[in-house]
Amino acid sequence: MNPAHGGPSQGIRQSIPALASLGVQNEVVCCDPPTAPWIGRDSFPVQAVGSKGVEFSYSPALKSWLGAHMPRFDAVIVHGLWLWPSLATHLVHKSLAASAPPLLVMPHGMLDPWFQRDPSRRLKAIRNSCYWWLVERRVVNSASGLLFTCEEELRLARTTFRGYHPRRELNVGYGIAAPPAPTPQMQEALAKKCPSLHDKPFLLFLGRIHPKKGVDLLVEAYLDFLKKQVEPDRIPDLLIAGPGWESDYARGIQNRIGKIPKIHTSGMLEGDSKWGALHGCQAFILPSHQENFGIAVVEALACNKLVLISDKVNIWREIADDSAGFVEPDTLTGTQALLAAFRDRDAAPSTRFQDCFTKRFCIEYAAQKMRDSLKNLLICP
Repeated sequence: MNPAHGGPSQGIRQSIPALASLGVQNEVVCCDPPTAPWIGRDSFPVQAVGSKGVEFSYSPALKSWLGAHMPRFDAVIVHGLWLWPSLATHLVHKSLAASAPPLLVMPHGMLDPWFQRDPSRRLKAIRNSCYWWLVERRVVNSASGLLFTCEEELRLARTTFRGYHPRRELNVGYGIAAPPAPTPQMQEALAKKCPSLHDKPFLLFLGRIHPKKGVDLLVEAYLDFLKKQVEPDRIPDLLIAGPGWESDYARGIQNRIGKIPKIHTSGMLEGDSKWGALHGCQAFILPSHQENFGIAVVEALACNKLVLISDKVNIWREIADDSAGFVEPDTLTGTQALLAAFRDRDAAPSTRFQDCFTKRFCIEYAAQKMRDSLKNLLICP
C-alpha cells in the first residue's frame, strides 16, 4: 500500500470509499510491515502482515491471516501478480474448498506483453515464463474471474502467455474521485517543491522515473523541439516530477538535462503540490512504453487538461474518441509529434477534457460497475 508505488494502491484508496457509498464494505490485507509510515492513514481497515525488505513480498503471516479470515468475506480480490500475495491467496482458497468465497484476480496490467517482449527485460521475461508455468498460470485459470481496468488491457492479456485460459474476463473499468478545486495553497505548495518554475507556463510529466515511462524519449524530444523553434522562449517549460531519481537510469536523465533552465525536476508530488502541478500545467505528457490505466492521465483530464500520450497507455482509444488528447507511438518520433501537436493545437477554452473524465473515468461510475460485476459473480459463480 506504499503510495510511492502508485497504480494499484492508489486505485484501491480511490475505489473503497465509493464502493462504501454503494453498500460494499472492503478490508485490505497487505505484506507491508505494520510500522510502515503509510499504515494507519486510511479510513478503511488495512491489515499489514509483512516485514521490511523481504524479497517476493513473502510473509508467512499472510497465509495464516487468510486462513483465519477468508471465509467471512463474500468475495476476495487479489490485486496484482508475480508476488507472494497471489500465490498465498490461491493456496488458502484451494485449501478451504467449499467454504471459500469467490476469488477474483485484478492484474493491473501485469499480464501485458510488454513485460515479456521488451529487450531490457530478457532475464526477467525468462523468470516470468518459468513462474507462469509453475505457479501463476494456476492462479489465473482457477480464479472465478479476471477483472480488467479497460478493454485494451483485457485484449492484450490474451496475447502474452500460452496456457492462458481464465474462467471469465470482465472489464470492470477504473476511476478516480473528482479532484479538489484549485486554491492558492496548491500553487504555493508547488512553488516550494519546485521554486525554479517561477509561475512559468509548463508541460507536466508526473510518474515514476523509470525506463517504462519513456522519460528519456521525453527529454530528447523536448530538447530537439527547443532547438528547432524560432522562438524557444515561447515554448512552455517542462516539469518532470516523480519518485525514482536514485537509479542509474534517472541519473542518466539528470546528466542529459544538465543545467538547461527550461527543464525542471522534482521528487514525488503529493497533496497540494500534486494538484498545484495538475491544475497549473498547460498539458500533461506521458510517452510511456506500457501503461495499464494511467491514474495521473485521468487526474489531468479531471483537471480539464489536454493529455499527450503514447498508444501504449491502455485508455488511449477512449481519450482519442473523445478528442481529449493527442496519441502517438512510443518512439522518439512519436514523442516529437506529441509536442508538435501541442504547439499547433486549438488553444480555445474547452471542457472536453473534463467531460471525458466525467463520462468514462469518474469513481462513481467505476464503483457502480464493480459492484454490479461482483453481484453477478455471486449470483452466478
